[in-house]
Amino acid sequence: MKKNKKGFTLIELLVVIAIIGILATLAVVSLQQARKSARDAKRIADVKQMQTALELYFNDWQGYPNSTSVTSTIASGTNIYMAVLPSAPSPADGACETDNNTYQYKEVGIDNGSYILSFCLGGQTGGLDDGPKCATPGGVSDEDCSDSF
Repeated sequence: MKKNKKGFTLIELLVVIAIIGILATLAVVSLQQARKSARDAKRIADVKQMQTALELYFNDWQGYPNSTSVTSTIASGTNIYMAVLPSAPSPADGACETDNNTYQYKEVGIDNGSYILSFCLGGQTGGLDDGPKCATPGGVSDEDCSDSF
């Protein structure tokens, strides 16, 4: 008479554990990449929101606000265009370092007729390369305007 033992062999268990380890490693790597992409998407969204608030300000006052008045909000009198200015997501990653992982605003031109908004992208996003970027009333460009501050 043969006795059939039901169960797994040691080799089968080791193979299953190895497969689970490989899948867990891939999941962690994918999660880190997703977090980096999410930080860059937030940076782009923040800049677009600030550009919209600045354009609303310009429509009411025919000029952009002074950089000294844009510290935590974009407002004039009782008009609030952006109640709380966003801060760059952390940690700084990719091409962004701790010192350039900020949003910096400066008005330029005669009668504050234009502005520059400096920010940084950690990786390539939406046709923009990684590194410092510049937003103006004309849009976002791959230029580095952080040296203007």
